[in-house]
Amino acid sequence: MSLEVGIWKISGGVERLLFSKMETENKLEEVINRDIGIIDPGLLLIGRQVYTAYGKIIDMLAINSVGDLTIIELKKDRTPRDVVAQIIDYASWVQTLDYDQIASIYSTYNPVCPFEQAFYDKFQAPPPERINENHTMIIVSSEIDFATERIIQYLSSSYGVPINAVFFKYFKQNEHEYLARTWLIDPYQVEANASNMQKPKPGNQPWNGHDFYVSLGEGEYRNWEDCIQYGFVSAGQGRWYSNTLQLLKTGSRIFACIPKVGYVGVGIVEEPVVPVREFKVRLSSGEERPILEVPLKARSMGENLNNPDLCEYVVRVKWEKTVPREQALWEKGMFANQNSACKLRNKFTLEKLSEFFRLDEEL
Repeated sequence: MSLEVGIWKISGGVERLLFSKMETENKLEEVINRDIGIIDPGLLLIGRQVYTAYGKIIDMLAINSVGDLTIIELKKDRTPRDVVAQIIDYASWVQTLDYDQIASIYSTYNPVCPFEQAFYDKFQAPPPERINENHTMIIVSSEIDFATERIIQYLSSSYGVPINAVFFKYFKQNEHEYLARTWLIDPYQVEANASNMQKPKPGNQPWNGHDFYVSLGEGEYRNWEDCIQYGFVSAGQGRWYSNTLQLLKTGSRIFACIPKVGYVGVGIVEEPVVPVREFKVRLSSGEERPILEVPLKARSMGENLNNPDLCEYVVRVKWEKTVPREQALWEKGMFANQNSACKLRNKFTLEKLSEFFRLDEEL
């Protein structure tokens, strides 16, 4: 069962903010179209109102950095059986799409920019050679009934079907509008369920649902010694660099890698990402101080402090094991990626990291 979302205003007393319906059914779709990151920052929207070969219409179609597709269906007035059956029907068609068809869908959605350019702009890499080898289904709604919840939970947990639901609650106060988001199932658990149930396709490796690669580009904005001393990783100086840090949730395990140097640490995420101006370090005395008020080797970490697009973003980490950059682990064939954070599923890399850091947990 999904969690109930409640928001209270606490300035000048305690007042619960009441959720309401959006003025139009299309408003949420427009919000997602402007920024699909409210569902997943690792997605590129490639189509809206996409016609299938069977005359049906998919609300939204998106792709991630490894070429997997995501079907997004906004629930309006369908019965529980209808909405689940509808999105599965869409998936049966989506799985047949090849590269040219996907590029054609994107050209309809955005005729000005070629698919390849949009993909590169989003992920800083060309589309992979193998595309659309997996897909995910997401039902978007303000709420769904218990029958629909049970069906989705059953399909995911018992059969590894990559299906989930996300709820958006809307409220308005004066001239300001807000959305609150809740997932029915942890999206990482859905992927882990699918990986465990399905036989991986050639070249694919399942993800265990909690391990992440973090690229720590050292320079004037961040320094590995600062990260060790104060317990964090960071990225910034552009939304492309900082957005993927949103993938790191509390409890995720990360492996920090300095580009062209190697892997230098393993730790557990303690708090989600925040702008650098909001991050406080915990000193040995127990005192908390803003990170920009403590001695840092990365002297420009506070640059662009008030610019949400360019400032540094920080994730609190409890380091389990670290090594100086001079002792970093790197072997030919180990995983590396341009993203600041991404899922780590490469078996060879995980085995080498387990041995190097003497991890007791089975990978």
